[in-house]
Amino acid sequence: MSIGFLVQHIGYASTLGLFRKAEGSFVFDEDTGQLSDLKITIDTASVFTNHEKRDKHLRSEDFLDSDQYPQMVLSAKSGQFKKQQPTTLTGELTLHGVTRPISLQATWNKSDRYPIPSAGPERFPHVLGASARGAIKRSEFGMTYAVDNGWVGDTIELIIEFEARRQ
Repeated sequence: MSIGFLVQHIGYASTLGLFRKAEGSFVFDEDTGQLSDLKITIDTASVFTNHEKRDKHLRSEDFLDSDQYPQMVLSAKSGQFKKQQPTTLTGELTLHGVTRPISLQATWNKSDRYPIPSAGPERFPHVLGASARGAIKRSEFGMTYAVDNGWVGDTIELIIEFEARRQ
């Protein structure tokens, strides 16, 4: 699973970052395209932007406050998908101690037997791939550092990509 983000930095360019530690679970019926019980838990201290000083600042009280809020959680109770067709997935994001609604454009990319042999108990496991995009305003989660002066954008674009093996 890859959880990434883009945010404007002083108007020059967007900073691309990601979270190196995340895990998730969901229930999906491929015959009907019905998704339920989605939960993605992200370790906020795992933020990475390829700039150590900035990453330390992002973990501080000015932004994620990873000591006080070690996790952010994205959840959705249900969604309806058709293969390779975008759909709107609505749920909740808990970040910085605040829970707010979130809407993502999500696509069920593919489901099939994985073509590369695995060392696990099932050599060719069944894998589902999906992509999702959305945006949040960090100020709505109480993170207002450098919003007023425009140095750090308020809008955070979210990028979610994953491949999941059937359990």
